[in-house]
Amino acid sequence: MNPAPDQLADSASAASAQATREDEWLWGWDPTPGIVSVWAEPNGRAIIWRRLPDTGALIREDERYRPWLLLDRLDDLRHLGSSLAPEGTPEARVWFRELEGPGTLRFLVSAEEGRALAQAVLHGASRRLGRQVGHLRELGGASVLALPPEEQYLVATGRTYFRDLAFHQLHRLQFDLETTGLDPSRNRVFMIAVRFPDGSTQVLEARGEGDAAEAELIRQLVETVREADPDVIENHNLHGFDLPFLATRARRLGVRIDLGRLGGFGLRERAARRGTVDSRDASRRVRFLAPGRELIDTLDAVIRYDFASRDLPGHGLKAVAKHLGIAAPDREYVPGSQIYTVYRTDPERIRRYATDDVEEVAGLAHMLGGAAFALARMAPRRYERLADAGPATGVIDPLLVRAYLRAGAALPAHQAGDGTPHSGAALHLFATGVAHRVVKADVASLYPSLMRAYRIGPARDSVGALLALVDRLVEQRLAAKARGRAAPPGSAERHTHEAMSAAMKLLVNSAYGYLAAGGELTRFADVHAANEVTRRGREMLGMMCRELATRGVTLLEADTDGVYFAVPEGWTEADERRVVAEVATLLPSLVQLEFDGRYAAMLSHEPKNYALLGYDGTLTLRGVAFRSSRAEPYGEAFLRAALMKLFAGDVGGVRDTYLATVGALRRRELPTFDVSSRVRLTKSPARYAETREARRELAYEALLASGRTVWRVGERVRVYRTQGGGASVVPSADEDPASSADPRDYDVAHYARVLRTTFAARLARALTPADFAAVFADADQLSLFAPSTAGMRPVLQTLAAPVERG
Repeated sequence: MNPAPDQLADSASAASAQATREDEWLWGWDPTPGIVSVWAEPNGRAIIWRRLPDTGALIREDERYRPWLLLDRLDDLRHLGSSLAPEGTPEARVWFRELEGPGTLRFLVSAEEGRALAQAVLHGASRRLGRQVGHLRELGGASVLALPPEEQYLVATGRTYFRDLAFHQLHRLQFDLETTGLDPSRNRVFMIAVRFPDGSTQVLEARGEGDAAEAELIRQLVETVREADPDVIENHNLHGFDLPFLATRARRLGVRIDLGRLGGFGLRERAARRGTVDSRDASRRVRFLAPGRELIDTLDAVIRYDFASRDLPGHGLKAVAKHLGIAAPDREYVPGSQIYTVYRTDPERIRRYATDDVEEVAGLAHMLGGAAFALARMAPRRYERLADAGPATGVIDPLLVRAYLRAGAALPAHQAGDGTPHSGAALHLFATGVAHRVVKADVASLYPSLMRAYRIGPARDSVGALLALVDRLVEQRLAAKARGRAAPPGSAERHTHEAMSAAMKLLVNSAYGYLAAGGELTRFADVHAANEVTRRGREMLGMMCRELATRGVTLLEADTDGVYFAVPEGWTEADERRVVAEVATLLPSLVQLEFDGRYAAMLSHEPKNYALLGYDGTLTLRGVAFRSSRAEPYGEAFLRAALMKLFAGDVGGVRDTYLATVGALRRRELPTFDVSSRVRLTKSPARYAETREARRELAYEALLASGRTVWRVGERVRVYRTQGGGASVVPSADEDPASSADPRDYDVAHYARVLRTTFAARLARALTPADFAAVFADADQLSLFAPSTAGMRPVLQTLAAPVERG
C-alpha cells in the first residue's frame, strides 16, 4: 500500500526540519554577517566587530550575554537558596535548566557575572568535598564544562565568524621584527617591516641604538597598527618569536603594547590548549591576545599543510615560500646571524630583506590560510584559535557542544575507556621492488564513509550529532567542490569554495580519529565503535584486493588511502579505469572507489614508503624512508637521481650516480649545507648543561662550538659532523647558504657511510642481494673480477605472505 499524501507531506516536513537542525549544528543559526572578531569578558560584556560585506565598513557592537556552565549536579549551588532558580526567574542570581537525555552534564547554569558563578560552584564543591577547590578544572571534565567567554557567547547565540565575507575582504596586516640577536634579555629590535591591508609596505627603523630609540620604535609600531586598523595581524612564527620577543622588550622598556582595538589592554598571553596543530612543540605553548584583532601565525597553516602533503623541505618562511613558488625571483637573502652586521654597512639590503619577508607571509596566508578561515565560519571559536587547533578536539568538539545545547540535550562527560585495545587500520604490502604501469585506486575517506554507510557512531552520542555532522559535511563539501570548479580560475570565489571544501575534508577525515581517541581526550570516544569501523575497513579492503586480483592485476600495496597495483603490458588507460569501475560497483553506495592516478613505475620499499614516476617524468616520494625533515640534502639528491636511472632500467647509471656522489664528497665539492641535518631542539640551554657530562648530543655541541649559548626549545637548526668528530652549525634553508663562507670541513668518511647505509639502502628491494652489493661496493675495494652492471635489471618480488599491519 502506498503512503497517503498527508503521510508523504509529514515525512517531507520532518526531513526538512531535521536538515535545518543539522545545518544549525554545523553552521550556527544566527545570520549576523561579517563578524571579524569577538571579545567577551566573564562579566557578561561582549564586544563584536563586524566588517560589512557590501561596503567594507567596520562597526562595533556592545552586547550583554549570560555566562554559563554545564554541571553534573546542582548540589554545589544549593547554598544559594532562593538565589538559585529555574531559567527566566527575574529575581534569581543564578538560573538553571535541566537538559534532556542520558548525558551526565545535564544542568545548564547561568548568571550575569561569570566569575561570581564560578566562585559559587567552587564554594559549594569545597564544602561537599571537604577540601579547598581553587579552580573549576580541579572538578574534572566529568563534573563541569567551562568554555572561554568568547566560546560561551558564540555557542549561546549561534553566531560564527565571517558569514557572507570572502577571505580577501578581511583587512590583514603583516609585520616582522628584525633584531640584533635571538635573546630578548640581551638583544633588541632595530627594524620592523609592515605590510598594510592594501598591499603597500613600510619599514620602521630605530633612530639610534639605545633603549629610548627601541622604545620609540615599538610605540611607532603600535601607532601604525592602530591607524591601519586591521582585522588580522599575521607573521610566520608570530607566536613563537615576534610576539614573545616584543613582549619581553616592551616590559623591559616600560612600553605598553596595545595592538588590539581596546585601549589599555596591552598584549596578554594565553596557554595553548590541548589539541593544537603542533602541541608537542614546547616553544608554541603560549599564545597572545589582542582584543578586536585575530593574531594569526602562518606557521600553523604550514604545519597543517605539511601534515597532509609531507613534501615541504622545512617549515621556515623562506624554504616554504621557495617550494610553493611564492618567493620573488629577486628575493633578498641574508643569513640570520648576519642581519644586523649587514644592516650597519648596507641598510638598504636589510630593508629589502625585511619587506620580502612580509610579502611572503601575505602570500602564504592567501595560499594556505583558507582552511582556518572556512573553519571559523562553522565552529564557535575565535578565528585565531581555530588557526592553531587540531581538527578533532579543536574543531569537532565545539561543534558537538553547540549541537547538544541547541538540541536541549545533556552532554556526556569525559570518561576513560574500559581498557579495550584499539585494533588499528589495515595495511597490506604485497610486493617489493620496481613495478611498471602502476595504478592507484583511491578509497575516498574510507573510515568516515563506513561510519555513514553502516551508521557507526559513538554509543554515548544520544543525539546522533557526530554522524549527522559527518553526513552534512560530506554533502556540502561536494557542493563546495562543484561550485569551486564552476568559478573562474584564480577568482576569489573559487578560492573561497576550494578553502571550504578543504576544511570540510579535514573535518570529515578527523571524525574517525575523534571516535578512536583514547584516554579522556573526547566526550564521545568509543573504542568499540572505532574497532567496528576498522573491522569493516579490513573486510572492505580485503574484498577490493581480491576482486582486483581476479581481474589480472598485480597487487603492490593497500591501505585505507587506496590500492596500488600494476597492470599487464598492453593495457590502456581505458582498461585501467574499467577495472576500478567494476570493483567500485561492488561497494556500498556511500563508499566510493575512484581512479586516482596512473604511473610509469613504482619502487615499493616498505609499507607506506615508496617512490612513484609519473608518465610526465615527475618523481614523487612518500614515507619517512624517502622524505624526512632530518635527511641530509646530498642523500636526497642522490636518491632522486638514482631512482630516475633505476626506473629507466639503467643499473649501471645507478652505480655511476653513487660513485659520483662519493667522489664529490671526497673532493669536498658538495657545500656543507648539503651534508647537514635539520634538527629540532628539545632541551633548553640549562637542561642540556645538566645532562651534557653524561651524554653529549650533536645538535647542542654544534651550537656551542659555533658560539651560541642561547637557543629556544622548539627551534630548528642545521648541524653537521666535522672532521675529527666535532660538530658545527650551517645556515638553515631559510637563509642563503651561498652568501657566507663555506668551510667544507665535514667528515667525509662519515657521510660516505651514511650514503650507503641510509640512502642507498632504500634501493635494496629493487635489486638482488648480489647486485646490490656490487652496485654499491666501494670503488677502492673492487676486485678485478667484479661483476658487470650491464646485465643487471631491477626486480619485483611478490611476497609469498603479504606483510600485514593493523
